[in-house]
Amino acid sequence: MASDTSRFDLFVIGGGSGGVRAARMAAQRGARVALAEAAAMGGTCVNVGCIPKKLYAYAAHYAHDFADAAGFGWDVGEPRFDWARLKANRAAEIARLNGVYEQLLADAGVQVLRGWAELLDGHTVRVRTEAGLQTHAARHILLATGGTPTLLPVPGAELGVTSDSMFDLEPFPRRLAVVGGGYIACEFASIFQGLGAQVTVLYRGEQILRGFDDEVRQFIAAEMIRSGIDLRLGSEVRAIERGSAGLELTLDDGSGLQADTVLFATGRVPNVNGLGLEAAGVRQGRHGAIEVDTHYRTSVPSVYAVGDVTARLQLTPVALGEAMAVVDHLFGDGRRRMGYEYIPTAVFTHPNIATVGLTEAQARERFGQVAVYRSDFRPLRHTLTGSGERCLMKMVVDKATDRVVGLHMVGPDAGEVVQGFAVAMKAGATKAVFDATIGIHPTVAEEFVTMREPVR
Repeated sequence: MASDTSRFDLFVIGGGSGGVRAARMAAQRGARVALAEAAAMGGTCVNVGCIPKKLYAYAAHYAHDFADAAGFGWDVGEPRFDWARLKANRAAEIARLNGVYEQLLADAGVQVLRGWAELLDGHTVRVRTEAGLQTHAARHILLATGGTPTLLPVPGAELGVTSDSMFDLEPFPRRLAVVGGGYIACEFASIFQGLGAQVTVLYRGEQILRGFDDEVRQFIAAEMIRSGIDLRLGSEVRAIERGSAGLELTLDDGSGLQADTVLFATGRVPNVNGLGLEAAGVRQGRHGAIEVDTHYRTSVPSVYAVGDVTARLQLTPVALGEAMAVVDHLFGDGRRRMGYEYIPTAVFTHPNIATVGLTEAQARERFGQVAVYRSDFRPLRHTLTGSGERCLMKMVVDKATDRVVGLHMVGPDAGEVVQGFAVAMKAGATKAVFDATIGIHPTVAEEFVTMREPVR
């Protein structure tokens, strides 16, 4: 057994977005920092989340672009998709990013330990490396181990896969069944439909994307169906078996469905197994989520936690913001705070969704009297393509203050559009400010500054 009794100012467990950011920033402020990670550097976002998902979403969009080109006078021939080439190119880019993260840590002076780490107490971490067990002491410990996908507890669930496996499937699934109705389910459904798969989405709820604005949910569901996705609401999987023609799914209504791959996109839970939390006295909540206070301190005063492992908001930028708040609290002036209002987010379906602020229902519950502005139209591009794809743009305004409290979009490059408006909303922009802003013409985005009459 190897042993290291060196003492660190900060010991970070987890090399994802939040962990790497905290380690780098703390080291740059003069702290002695170590980071332990057993898997590829960069965490879920870099390896099996945001980055590869967006790359595959780009790939899927080309199918629509090739079809649309004819309306603009281009004859592109019969396109052919090479799944193996996409996988290889993606893997090369992710490997490059892994190296970037490792170099950032090295340049900051962070000691990286390759292995699985667990708490022994509030100031001691044991790391299982190839060289054996190493024990390290630390003034502060930060847990940033992220989340992990789950399978439904149904017979044959082990025959399915989670989102972590979707980027390297072999062979390409001609028939894909997606179980779930959240953003991961909807994104992969759109991606693989665009790449040429026959996609069926099975969701037990009354409408996909629970938690999003109701009109957005209905609108994107219609667009997904229009694109060719078989969306089955109120449908549950009871069992999966391997048959001669692939995987055989038995549904709750007694019907069957055949698929080559079954994706369980039924949520992610905090990645806490094997961390030694119970022994160290770290209090946990639902699904094992680590409970923290406003400074991200756990029930053990020297132990902190950020990101998906706390199950607050499972978004990479949120983990980054929380990490910066912790570093400032421990090694700065303590003024930095992470605000959870007006956090923008995007869903990379086809078309994209982006949203910031409150849904209409949430706004009515909080403010009572609200004004709703809504526009549903065909983007200029599709006046020549012949595509039936439409765009939805919606604003919710608190009538008492005129402040824009909710902004939602389904349409091309929605994330790029809404990011800018999120700044205005964070600054407290009113509807009068939006009205006084000159639009860029002709763009989809200008619709947000030209909607004058509320629909309700």
